[in-house]
Amino acid sequence: MNVATAPRRRGRPPKAAMGFNETRESLVRAGLAALTEKGFSATGIDEILKAVGVPKGSFYHYFNSKEAFGAELIDRYGQYFARRLERFFADSGRTYLERLEAFTRDAEDAMARLAFSRGCLVGNLGQEMGALPESFRKQLSDVFLDWQHRTAECLRAAQVEGEIGPNHDTNELAAFFWIGWEGAVLRAKLERSGDALRTFANGFFAMIRA
Repeated sequence: MNVATAPRRRGRPPKAAMGFNETRESLVRAGLAALTEKGFSATGIDEILKAVGVPKGSFYHYFNSKEAFGAELIDRYGQYFARRLERFFADSGRTYLERLEAFTRDAEDAMARLAFSRGCLVGNLGQEMGALPESFRKQLSDVFLDWQHRTAECLRAAQVEGEIGPNHDTNELAAFFWIGWEGAVLRAKLERSGDALRTFANGFFAMIRA
């Protein structure tokens, strides 16, 4: 019987399967931190390896390429943020609009804890799209659409409860929210201040509240 062998990868092999998984997760966490702060183009693989304590040349044992690494980070960040949104949207102790408002306040607090040094990974990469692999374009768009869909559901529920006027299209409102919110996050990072986040949130809720 012929036994097919997997192609050899560059870099040192892991000492154990658990060590491999833990190291890969550490690389993902370090990558998420770097990309929310500096973006994809300005982030070097060597600095991520150094942050995790992985020898140079070992990166390709865990990821086939920097593009594959970036795709993994987009997926992870999108999933993480979706869970974060749902945590607020499922809070039955608040009205539906209050749930979205609570998300905006929490997001500002999270940025402030890091001195506004980090923004949104998906927004950061969207700014760089001209210099990124084309495969990232749909992936980034799909993440935004997922967040918009979740937000639209929350806004529809608010509309049913009479918090939002019946004349509003909640899908359009959700798209407007994320377009504006991402701009506010970028401005907050630039100015090292939460003023832009509060200005946008206050204006958005004043505009839609019945």
